[in-house]
Amino acid sequence: MSAEVQPGRTTQDGDRAVVPGGTVVLGGTTVTLLDAEGAVEAILGGCLDRRVPLGVVSANLDHVYHFGSGGRWQHCLEGATDLEWLTLLDGAPLAAEAERITGRPWPRLAGSDLIGPVLDRAEEDRLRVGFLGGSPESHILLRGRLAERRPALRVAGFWTPSRGELEDPEMSRAVARSIADARTDLLVVGLGKPRQELWIAEHGSETGARVLLAFGAVVDFLAERVRRAPSWVAEHGLEWAWRLALEPGRLSERYLVQGPEAYTRLRRNSASAAGTRIALSDAARASAARTAALAAHPASRGREPLHPRTLPDGRFVPADEPADVAALVVTYNNADSIGPLLDSLRSAARSVRLRVVVADNSPDSQTLDALAHGSEAFTDVVAFQTGGNLGYAGGINAAMAAAGDAGGYLVLNPDTTVLPGAVDAMLARLRAGAGAVVPLMLGDDGAPHPSLRREPTAARAWGDALFGARLPRRPQWSAETDYDPESYAHAHTVDWATGAALMVSAEAARAVGPWDERYFMYSEETDYCRALRERGFDVWFEPGARVMHSGAGSGSSRGLADLMAVNRIRYMRKNHPGVPTALATAAVVMRETLRAADAGHRHTLGVILRPGRWSGLPHAEPYPSPPDGGHPEGCVIIPAHNEERVIARTLEGLRPALASGQVEVIVACNACTDRTAQIAGGLPAVRVLDLPEPGKARALNAADAIATRWPRVYLDADIEIPPAALKSVLTELGRGRYLAGRPDFRYDTSACRPLVAAYYRARVRVPSNRAALWGAGCYAMTEAGHAAFGAFPYDAADDYFVDTVFEPDQKTFISCEPVVVRPPRTAGSLVSTLHRVYRAPSASGGRATPGRTVGGLLASVRGPASAIDAAVYAMFALAGRRQPGAIGSRGERAWERDESSRR
Repeated sequence: MSAEVQPGRTTQDGDRAVVPGGTVVLGGTTVTLLDAEGAVEAILGGCLDRRVPLGVVSANLDHVYHFGSGGRWQHCLEGATDLEWLTLLDGAPLAAEAERITGRPWPRLAGSDLIGPVLDRAEEDRLRVGFLGGSPESHILLRGRLAERRPALRVAGFWTPSRGELEDPEMSRAVARSIADARTDLLVVGLGKPRQELWIAEHGSETGARVLLAFGAVVDFLAERVRRAPSWVAEHGLEWAWRLALEPGRLSERYLVQGPEAYTRLRRNSASAAGTRIALSDAARASAARTAALAAHPASRGREPLHPRTLPDGRFVPADEPADVAALVVTYNNADSIGPLLDSLRSAARSVRLRVVVADNSPDSQTLDALAHGSEAFTDVVAFQTGGNLGYAGGINAAMAAAGDAGGYLVLNPDTTVLPGAVDAMLARLRAGAGAVVPLMLGDDGAPHPSLRREPTAARAWGDALFGARLPRRPQWSAETDYDPESYAHAHTVDWATGAALMVSAEAARAVGPWDERYFMYSEETDYCRALRERGFDVWFEPGARVMHSGAGSGSSRGLADLMAVNRIRYMRKNHPGVPTALATAAVVMRETLRAADAGHRHTLGVILRPGRWSGLPHAEPYPSPPDGGHPEGCVIIPAHNEERVIARTLEGLRPALASGQVEVIVACNACTDRTAQIAGGLPAVRVLDLPEPGKARALNAADAIATRWPRVYLDADIEIPPAALKSVLTELGRGRYLAGRPDFRYDTSACRPLVAAYYRARVRVPSNRAALWGAGCYAMTEAGHAAFGAFPYDAADDYFVDTVFEPDQKTFISCEPVVVRPPRTAGSLVSTLHRVYRAPSASGGRATPGRTVGGLLASVRGPASAIDAAVYAMFALAGRRQPGAIGSRGERAWERDESSRR
């Protein structure tokens, strides 16, 4: 039975187009059914009397792919309150679907077909016509064609901005002002989908044009640079094949990759506008989406203005007063990074009533002490210890319980920085009806980070397993991460995004309830965003809100890497049970198998294949009571050879540990000829060994012989370990789960030459460089771990040797306040140091893995800045491998010691 067509509007009041036909929903897009004559009248009838501009779109499969159900820009055109849209029928599949629904055929109204009659009418009505888009060459040809064939047409102007100019909001506004200054009545916009529709939605009203035609390649057709398909080709619905044959490089993805997916959406999401055969979304979701779309691009346009009642000087709102936003921060040994985040929120508090809640999962009080006693005390922060490591989800739930009433809850990683205006932009989007908002995430280099994600499916799991970050433009159904730069330039709904920053409305938070703590870390934000969508709330991406995430230098943990893989399977079991879970699990196994050359991936594969080990992965657990001295027991051993310039600085950070009486500190001076021993001995309770023979291994073995406590931290004399980091290391190894470990570390390159600083920026981005015990100048072992080898060998680098002794599941990389590593300052010192580093594998009985490093280096490139850093890294790596080692006077190889960092 044919569905009845909904009658259209037949009046013309200056604000509405004449719609003598009806409307149907095709692929989730409402299309007006007209003939050619009715379309021209609907477009230009009463054009000069229009108070609201009209945007005209031709709907084909490409339009369904971008703007229909499931499309990236599904709701984006709905928010242009200062713009009316008319969507016309185009494309043979849509025409066939419209005929199936209504029971009668409807003509296709492609822009290339309508442009002739529209320009005829524009000549008659003396309208000023402008052309935006296309190449400068096309516009040169177009000028000539119009002068020759349409001398009576009043041309307002030609505009050919570059893609970069169109992606810049200020440049786009300048183009729109230029169009307005030319007194343009009718603007032909040929930027290609989806850019032309998005540009019209964002800047159409600023152009002053009464009608804007999103007609794609029509400029090239008018200029006769591209030939139209013969009539018989168009009549048989094969115009797409004609265009594909003419421009295979540009159009193959649209027709061969995106087309089949769009056709599937078309068949699943089509009906009469008045029918009830399909539901585009839950009523609540549809309502929220329409309202949220009112916050149209660019940021701050069309939104409900804020009416802040802020506290003076940007102070945070106390717990017993109403707040617009409650920022929830879950910390774990973040004494060093929490201050900058709170400083950035202080700026936001000058325009929004902001409450800040810190839920601390740390095993000690260092983070909370930093809030209360730092250089700038944050006494207006609601901060408390959770009593255990509850994980990210558990910490968020604890923070939300303590946050009280607020209009929205902003979840933030402690290593983020909220840039000015971000909180306002996200809150405005919430007030417009969004359920949750995610910002534009920026990396350390200021480049956008690919943080937007699609719902996990078995197909996407297989795509990611086989290709990873390669082939970023592969079909959406085969990739979970959205790598398209255009996705990060415009606001739109998303499935989910990485959980470093997310604002959720109070209404949505009440409807969804607590975060699922079974995930501990990873996949909890995926699960939460899915719960939001299931309850009718959309998650919006807001590019006007920018947050920097300094996560590139974070340490890694084998247990957390295993947990990430396992949680992918747990998520599928919970939300896509049955066959999809089985297929996705196979994909996760395949992913680790294909990367099994890396020891970490081999270990993860073993964990996945043995579900009985999953219970041993990181999970929420309370902390045991501390020892009587309030400090975990242990020992710190510092080998030192002529370190008088740095030893005092290193020992200064150990004062709290020495004062506790729970930690012994031994400085083993090996053949020192300076004042190292005297300086070290000046600190009470430090034991000093003054050894006559040189050699780091001799110093370590001598210190081990007199030490009495475990675990033991082996610390280079020029490395600073913060008190909180030492506590974390001793606490973690004291539990007996691991045999060895090291804390996080960071490179202080403030005194380094630019090329050296670039090398270390690239180095921290290579995963394999951070998944080992070496590299930090600090590692630790339990008594059982030390017994695995007995004594340090004299002919090997100690940290590299120790790393080879233990299997991945016997080592841990502890997320805590980082130790400070001061690298070589000059290029010559760096090359000399690298030569010693690259000798370490062979001297320790291991082998280097340059292939893995090269792969990690290539994967770390996310933009021009990181690409330059990677090139510098490769240059130094090659120089370090090729430089011959220095030979001593007696024939032995000399030790290349860096002196530049000790100045």
